[in-house]
Amino acid sequence: MTNPLQFIKEAKNELMKVVWPSRQEILRITIAVILLSLAVALFLGAVDFGLTKLVELFIAK
Repeated sequence: MTNPLQFIKEAKNELMKVVWPSRQEILRITIAVILLSLAVALFLGAVDFGLTKLVELFIAK
C-alpha cells in the first residue's frame, strides 16, 4: 500500500462521486422493508401455526 494519507485522499474523492439517495427515497425504501418484513413474519407465523396444529392432530390420534 502507498502512503496512508494518499489513501484517505483517494477515498474522500471516491465518496464525493457517490450519488446519495434523497430523504424521500430513504423513507420510501425503509417503509417498504418494514412492510415486507411484517408480511413475511405474518406468513411464517401462519405456516408455523398451521403445521403445529397439523402435528398436534396426528399426535392426538
